[in-house]
Amino acid sequence: MAEDGVSRELVAATLRQDEAAARELVRSLYPLVAKLVRAHRPVRSAEEDLCQMIFIRVLQNLSQFSGKVPLEHWVSRIAINTCINQIQAEKARPELREADLSDEQTAVIRNLAATTDDLAPDRSFASRQLVEHLMKGLNPAERLVIDLLYFQQRSVAEIRTVTGWSGALVKVRAFRARQKMKQLLSNMTARENA
Repeated sequence: MAEDGVSRELVAATLRQDEAAARELVRSLYPLVAKLVRAHRPVRSAEEDLCQMIFIRVLQNLSQFSGKVPLEHWVSRIAINTCINQIQAEKARPELREADLSDEQTAVIRNLAATTDDLAPDRSFASRQLVEHLMKGLNPAERLVIDLLYFQQRSVAEIRTVTGWSGALVKVRAFRARQKMKQLLSNMTARENA
């Protein structure tokens, strides 16, 4: 979005049932919403469907926007909560098995189990895929905090703003998520070596 004044004008016009203003508001917010959906969408949900669902919620609740925070923060919170709700609705917690991994991911696990050396550059993509695969075993809040902290490189303060959680809660969820991912990886390597 360009300026805060412009967004306030679009919000006011949209609340007056101005369809052109509503289209412009959606157009200006779409890149932000699409980015958040790509980062947090559940496996079985289509990006466009989730974006549409988010914009329906934004427009339905626009009268609740107080203007105390930037519009982008308010919309981000709706987008992330919608994604979390969709993840919970799917309730897909598949067991992680080595058979589900690619050859490269399996090689990363074997490398991690056998050595303390850093990953070779050709293994970094496979390691990111492995982390994403392990994240499927986390609950939505843990998945979100890992994504924001490590993939998007956001600070605890930024995560507090986006999620509404306290700083302590962000840190606790990140710690628990890391521990759970370590346990999932440990279980996978134990099954491989058994």
